[in-house]
Amino acid sequence: MPEISSNSDCQTVITTFEMTPGTCYDLLDELKDAYDNFIRHQPGFIGAGLHVNDAQTRIANYSQWRRREDFLAMLRTPEMRDRNRSIHALCKSFEPVMYDVAESFN
Repeated sequence: MPEISSNSDCQTVITTFEMTPGTCYDLLDELKDAYDNFIRHQPGFIGAGLHVNDAQTRIANYSQWRRREDFLAMLRTPEMRDRNRSIHALCKSFEPVMYDVAESFN
C-alpha cells in the first residue's frame, strides 16, 4: 500500500477520473485490470489505491512511485498508451497530477 509520509522521497500521483454512473464500474474494471496485469509490475511502482465517490461520477486514484521518471516511463509504454485510450473512452476526463507529500497525519 502507498506510504503517506512527508518524509518519503517517492513520487505521489493523484489522478481524478470523471464519468457517468453508468460507466463507473466498467472504468473501475479497466483500472483494476491495468494495475493487476501491467502497472504494478513496472519498475519503481510502490502501491496504489482506487476510490469511488458515492454518486459513482468520480474515481480518484492514488499511486506512489520510487521516482518521477518511473511513472513517466510507464505512461510512455505502448501498452499503457493503448490502455489509456480505452480508459479515456469510458470517462469524460482524467488527469494525473504529481504531488510531493507536504504533511501526513496518522
